[in-house]
Amino acid sequence: MRIKCALLLLAMALFSVMATAQSKSDKSNQLTNAEKKAGWKLLFDGQSLTGWRGFHNQQVPEGWGVADGCITKVKTDGRARTGGDLITVDQFENFEFSVEWKLEKGGNSGIKYLVSESLPPTGRSGVSFEYQVLDDDNHPDAKQGIAGNRTAGSLYDLIPASKDKKVNPPGEFNHSRIVVKGNHIEHWLNGVKVVEFDRSSDDYKQRVAESKFKTTKGFGEARQGHILLQDHQDAVWYRNIKIRELK
Repeated sequence: MRIKCALLLLAMALFSVMATAQSKSDKSNQLTNAEKKAGWKLLFDGQSLTGWRGFHNQQVPEGWGVADGCITKVKTDGRARTGGDLITVDQFENFEFSVEWKLEKGGNSGIKYLVSESLPPTGRSGVSFEYQVLDDDNHPDAKQGIAGNRTAGSLYDLIPASKDKKVNPPGEFNHSRIVVKGNHIEHWLNGVKVVEFDRSSDDYKQRVAESKFKTTKGFGEARQGHILLQDHQDAVWYRNIKIRELK
């Protein structure tokens, strides 16, 4: 009898742990009441790619899908395939954007914003401001550019993320925020502001003049645009994707 009672108690404990874990996982891709009151809305429901499409493509590009409550870009049969970037159907002007992401070891992706499909007029890859998503320790791009301006959290090829940033290793989720208020833009990584700039400033203009975008007509000038998840052929996972528009 004692053995049966012990087994029963053990089973109840295991059930409680599983239920708790399930409850925690169910909180992904949902808004709290406080977030709803603050004006947040989900850009990903955790189950489908409704509200997303390809850059210069009305369909979802090859390689993008949904798995384990995440928007994923994965390798197929061990091969990296480039299907094109994924963008939101809607466009945004002044906003606060929030997302969690993780990479495979050596992975590379990016979150672009204020993306206009008129720049460039063709192709499957959008050109705009990019919040770099990168495995700094294992991807060679971290050592390219100027003073680390291609590392995780940086404004890609323009402004390096602050050195006191905290990045979780491959396979673990990081939390990122992007704030756009007119010309004022901020990047946040795991609760730390890592980039802040004014795109009307002389410093910003000088950085563009020294970057790979120096000959890209209209770069960084869009007042509103799409949010874009970059296809860089590496495996990446995005979840808890939400936005609130700012006055």
